Amino acid sequence: MHKLVVLYPQPSEPENFLAYYETKHQPLVQYLPGLISSSYGRVDNPYSEYFLVFEAVFHDLPSLQKALASQVGKNLAADIPNYSPKGAVFLTLET
Repeated sequence: MHKLVVLYPQPSEPENFLAYYETKHQPLVQYLPGLISSSYGRVDNPYSEYFLVFEAVFHDLPSLQKALASQVGKNLAADIPNYSPKGAVFLTLET
């Protein structure tokens, strides 16, 4: 299995971030090809440099790469500046 982890930095307007993320961005994730499961959550530590963590699980690295290269993956990546002007950190790992 392979996992995509996305770390979002602390936003200047947390409520606006969450409103956009949960109503506009997150619903599109289900359309990633090859997606097995996904989840997200707010970081508990208010002093952390990160605000929210997203995880998506795929069967293998090629499946994850195919999802990111798909039109849905490209659309999701292009949407990030709409709610996270500071961007995001992407990590992939074998689980």
